[in-house]
Amino acid sequence: MRSQILIVDDEKSFVRSLTFALEEAGFSTRSASSGEDALTALEQSLPDLMLLDLRLPGMSGMDVLAEAARQHPELPVVMISAHGDTRAAVQAVKAGATDYLTKPFALDELLHLIRTVTERRQMQEELAYHRNRVATSSGLVGSSGPMTQLWETIQRVAASSAGRILLLGESGTGKAVVARAIHDHSPRARGAFVEINCAALPEQLIEAELFGAEKGAYTGAHQKRSGLVSLAHGGTLFLDEIGELPLPLQAKFLHFLENGDYRPVGGAASKTADVRVIAATNRSLEEQVRLGHFREDLYFRLNIIELTIPPLRDRGDDIGELLEVFITSQAREESCRPIAMLPETLSVLNRYSWPGNVRELRNLVERLTILHPGQPIRPAQLPQEFHQPRVGPAENDDDSLNAQLSHTERELVMDALNATGGHKGKAAEKLGLSRHAFKRRLQRLGLG
Repeated sequence: MRSQILIVDDEKSFVRSLTFALEEAGFSTRSASSGEDALTALEQSLPDLMLLDLRLPGMSGMDVLAEAARQHPELPVVMISAHGDTRAAVQAVKAGATDYLTKPFALDELLHLIRTVTERRQMQEELAYHRNRVATSSGLVGSSGPMTQLWETIQRVAASSAGRILLLGESGTGKAVVARAIHDHSPRARGAFVEINCAALPEQLIEAELFGAEKGAYTGAHQKRSGLVSLAHGGTLFLDEIGELPLPLQAKFLHFLENGDYRPVGGAASKTADVRVIAATNRSLEEQVRLGHFREDLYFRLNIIELTIPPLRDRGDDIGELLEVFITSQAREESCRPIAMLPETLSVLNRYSWPGNVRELRNLVERLTILHPGQPIRPAQLPQEFHQPRVGPAENDDDSLNAQLSHTERELVMDALNATGGHKGKAAEKLGLSRHAFKRRLQRLGLG
């Protein structure tokens, strides 16, 4: 990708000759003849470098520099001054410009300066990218009080001999990330980290997925297969959405937790496995126990160590750090310039309640990067939900929130059933649920 240079100067002949020379040298160029046009161009797409004349009609070069530095602090700006403006150019550097050139200047001097500045910026972006990779190697980003406390707990739990850990938290808070961090910082790190989503598989296949199956144990079992428990031997087994584990299988899994042995589907001999089990749920298992949907003895067996992952709305100080990581990685993914969050946009994001938590923030960055690559993001470019008034305290108590969630869930289920002509299997598939999980939701909503 060619580096793009924005030339801001009102001398047309100078701009023409500079454009020709830079494009001959392999750069891409745009131009603006006034400070106002320059700021508009920056809103449309962020260049790799801006060549900015000190003397412009309307807004001065210093005013443009100040506004550009406010909105795009990472943008390199090289000031261009007439011979008598050297002192002003030096002041511009003190105000945030990367460097300056005095007219007339040699083309070689200009090209050397541009290459030096753009290469330095590319190196800084590479460094930022690798720093982000290091920061996210544990998957955990944030230095807020709740995250600092969580990280300290993770390190203690990871180093301990605790073999049963229960992770609680809303959907999208990063329970799988925490599970992986526990594994990676434990003595079991050299072993496998094996993950299964209990709501993503049909009820009849979960047992075989966990414990394996002998050839011919069920229709379609054409060969012997190992289960995830066997693959996780010496490592960690992570069961996401443990509340969706079918009741008949809960008893078998409890036996495995208590004794370390299991029997593959269709097998006659028992096997053993040494695994650390981490389970996660965004639902109240105590409530599921009360309703008879989850075994009480299994709940207590899983809940040796309990960690609650804080929602993003309680981690306000972390939003900026998370944005930096997601913006850098998404720009890398899309092979484009990173977007930039204007201060007023960041204020909107900090006020938002984030019902989808970290997952919602990551999805937002992906969406904005695809739609507005390399651009500064204004509040108006955020989706509509970010401009809705916040729910007041009186409306945000647990009973009201649960009622809202139940109503929304009921609407989604009814829409899926209507769209599939009442076919429950197709409705479950449309919602991305297993038939077992969909059946449980129908029963809970009084629709089953």
